Amino acid sequence: MISRNNSEYSWVHLTTSIFNSNCRRFPSLRGTKQSIPTVIARYEAIQGAPLWIALPSGLAMTRRQAELKIDVVKCTHFNIPGLIFKRKNISLPGNWINRGYKSILNMQKNLVIVESPAKAKTIEKFLGKEFKVMSSYGHIRDLKKKEFSIDFEQNYTPQYVVPEDKKKIVSELKAEAKNAETVWLASDEDREGEAISWHLAEVLNLKPEKTRRIVFHEITKNAILQAIEHPRSIDIHLVDAQQARRVLDRIVGFELSPILWRKVKPALSAGRVQSVAVRLIAEREREINHFVAEASFRIVAHFILPDGTNILKAELNKRLKTKEEVNAFLESCRKASFRIEDITTRPVKKSPAPPFTTSTLQQEAARKLSYSVSQTMMIAQRLYESGLITYMRTDSVNLSDLALGTTKETIIGTYGEKYYKFRKYTTKSKGAQEAHEAIRPTYISQEAINGTAQEKKLYELIRKRTMACQMADAELERTSISVEISGLKEKFIATGEVIVFDGFLQVYNESSDDENEKEQENGLLPAVKQNDALSMKEIVATERFTQRPPRYTEASLVRRLEELGIGRPSTYAPTIQTIQNRGYVIKSDKEGQERLYRIITLSHNKITEKEKKETAGADRNKLMPTDIGFVVNDFLMAYFPDVLDYNFTASVEKEFDSIAEGEMDWRESIDRFYKVFHPIVEQTAAVKTEHKVGEREIGTDPKSGLPVFVKIGRFGPVVQLGAANPDDKEAAKPQFASLMKGQSIETITLEEALKLFDLPRTVGDYEEKTIVAGVGRFGPFIRHDAKFISIPKELSPLTISEEEAIGLIVSKREKEAQRSLKKFDEEPELELLNGRFGPYIAYKGKNYKIPRTVEDPKELTLDKVMQIISSAGEKPAARKKGSKKK
Repeated sequence: MISRNNSEYSWVHLTTSIFNSNCRRFPSLRGTKQSIPTVIARYEAIQGAPLWIALPSGLAMTRRQAELKIDVVKCTHFNIPGLIFKRKNISLPGNWINRGYKSILNMQKNLVIVESPAKAKTIEKFLGKEFKVMSSYGHIRDLKKKEFSIDFEQNYTPQYVVPEDKKKIVSELKAEAKNAETVWLASDEDREGEAISWHLAEVLNLKPEKTRRIVFHEITKNAILQAIEHPRSIDIHLVDAQQARRVLDRIVGFELSPILWRKVKPALSAGRVQSVAVRLIAEREREINHFVAEASFRIVAHFILPDGTNILKAELNKRLKTKEEVNAFLESCRKASFRIEDITTRPVKKSPAPPFTTSTLQQEAARKLSYSVSQTMMIAQRLYESGLITYMRTDSVNLSDLALGTTKETIIGTYGEKYYKFRKYTTKSKGAQEAHEAIRPTYISQEAINGTAQEKKLYELIRKRTMACQMADAELERTSISVEISGLKEKFIATGEVIVFDGFLQVYNESSDDENEKEQENGLLPAVKQNDALSMKEIVATERFTQRPPRYTEASLVRRLEELGIGRPSTYAPTIQTIQNRGYVIKSDKEGQERLYRIITLSHNKITEKEKKETAGADRNKLMPTDIGFVVNDFLMAYFPDVLDYNFTASVEKEFDSIAEGEMDWRESIDRFYKVFHPIVEQTAAVKTEHKVGEREIGTDPKSGLPVFVKIGRFGPVVQLGAANPDDKEAAKPQFASLMKGQSIETITLEEALKLFDLPRTVGDYEEKTIVAGVGRFGPFIRHDAKFISIPKELSPLTISEEEAIGLIVSKREKEAQRSLKKFDEEPELELLNGRFGPYIAYKGKNYKIPRTVEDPKELTLDKVMQIISSAGEKPAARKKGSKKK
């Protein structure tokens, strides 16, 4: 090491003015070449200080001499080992070869870390060669899956670990970060993204002075470069808000779940937001079960106008409750006269909906495209990472000035000046971040994109919604015609709506979740004048029924959670997915029930009545609670009402918002909750109940006099006949019967429950062997000759006839016969089968493809088949997966 005080040397600040870019390249390590100016630049960037060289005192040289004549130049920087440049070779002291010179030459100037490989690929296109972009593949650190991982003695400190599947990527990131001059943490701009950046900084041991945090809500070149020009440090308040959510959810889940295992059924689990979502669905289902429809009659008249041709359709301004009222009204209309009493026309304006937030996008994609919430978020994630839309987890309806300007240009250029109207939307919900934007296309002028059909549809939906929000109001003309009935105070009303100027409707119209009965209004009404006399053609009274509350769809559940202030944009999709994965809720169809309704008609001066049938209560693709969901919800509501309280759950979200703003300490928030919550957990664990949770007595068997219960058994809901008596070993043991599909312990009647004990029942005989019908773990079945055959949903094991059962047996045999092409006596484990994707070989539990050159597999000999298996080696035919039903 050369001392700065050594008088034998003179010190010169080595700059590119001495060795300019035209200097001769010195041969460097391993065959690569590197100019001295590059070494200088990189060295100074890394060390943050000038690079000095030491020259023998009194040595004067020109730049040319410095390039060609000097035999040895010793370089140093304070206490950092220097490089030794010789005229034609480079020698490095000790092990400095790998740690010093090579590091300087090969060091990547900038390392950008994002959480998604697709995002990394898109960003890399916008940055130069001095930037390397890598993905962390989401979180690189988390709480242990099967351990509490919260240190209560250390003030609720989370105990994070790097999972096994992330250790390799962490190692790669560490190596790259060590060699980088600057590390840019570019995870998403929400709390989850901030936490990812914080974990990266912690695990990779990043130095604050060489670490930059950047955020952007769209992946475009301008947005990325602008983010790099305005970096910031990690926002620890956002990190704390995410940690608070993670810790609170872990406490609730890990303390409640063991209680459920002991009190209800093993392997159950509970969660803070998820349990509230289950409560909403369970309560709605009970509303539906207890709902009683009320009937009334909707009365519509068809009048002939004075011209004798046109018809005016009008509805009575009230509904009549009973058949008697209807008949009395129609009798009054027999001799009544009708005239136009009043015509009212007024202009109406209709404004567009604001641009999409996360929840409104999920709702509208469900209504218009039939996408599930998780499906919408997955597609939106791909669009965002491809640079096509802005960040898709947001509760802001704000649009940037740039977006407003480009949208204006596109609207005026496409539709004209009159279709444009400036609107500035602001978010009213607390906790929303106005710095964020609504979900919009990054380039509004881009009408079409490359991508899957699903991506194109969602992109089009987002683009149209964004365009519409900056377009003029739709102008309509609403006309109302009142028809007087002589001698009666009731009136018939005809309404019509005409679009005068379509405005934003040219592009987009928002859908609705409202399932209540909607009667179509007329469009353009016929021309009429006040006091015109009308001739009654017919009056039809149709019996209608009040509508039960609608079951939740995924989208309407998101809307309800948002209305209650429960959850945030990033939580909706995983919450809905979790409650389905846990088996508390299913997304299913519900068959309706037939009911009669009456139509009473006055026509040609006669009153006639007829009955028709309709299906009521049918549902498709709706969220419904399972029996487990009902039982768990009831248990949690009984013992932990505060955890499932809507206001409490919403107030927790507000506390998370306060933590994110730096107004509250996250540990104090957790501590307040835990000091109330934990004692309740301990009290509940100590409670002993006479019956298992969810078990209820529904009546007494009239034959045996034994009580009948319904409850959750080991394999699902069951009916129990008789009570268990563990103290009396001689007592008869209870009998059990599984519920059939469509039955629930919530609604099953005593009669329906007792019928289940008729199973298994003997249906008849076939080929001198008994046919038995029953219900098992996998649903209803018939058993014949030691083989099981599923009973289709249109048949019941309680009523299936011998003829129907034989039909199922024969049908299954035919299918199996068609499936088997050939067997070999010499090799019992070898068979040629006809599968879904064609013929194949099955041998010792493995499947092998039959070459396409084989015209008729039945003609294959044993030797030929074994040859095919041998040539395939150990690699069996890949099992093709069919597309999952949605």
